Amino acid sequence: MDMAQYIPVLLTKYNYWVYITLMMIGLWAMIAKNNLVKKIIGMSIFQTAIILFYVSIGAKYGATIPILRHGHNGAHEAIRTVDYINPLPHVLMLTAIVVSVATLGVALALSIRIHRRHRTLEEDDILTQLREP
Repeated sequence: MDMAQYIPVLLTKYNYWVYITLMMIGLWAMIAKNNLVKKIIGMSIFQTAIILFYVSIGAKYGATIPILRHGHNGAHEAIRTVDYINPLPHVLMLTAIVVSVATLGVALALSIRIHRRHRTLEEDDILTQLREP
């Protein structure tokens, strides 16, 4: 197959490239950085990318919210589920946002405690201090 066939598909799915880029930036920050605050910010970026991904796959072009306007009488017409978006990913991501904010708050509070005790937020310095008797 010719590579030129794949280029339009890759360009129309640009949002996935944005999520992948954000996820990799967050993962890189969590793994490569030695400063604890930078690791926490990387975790936050990673969580945000995952939330954006799930919200985007829950969206449907041309669909509407799953609320029936005039009631539903099953004898007259059937509900076409293809015309409605699935609210479950959005609801789950609201919960994920709350958990993300709580995780960020606890991580920052712990980093303050670590800084007060060790006078640094650099991982290597903290590990060195912990190994000394």
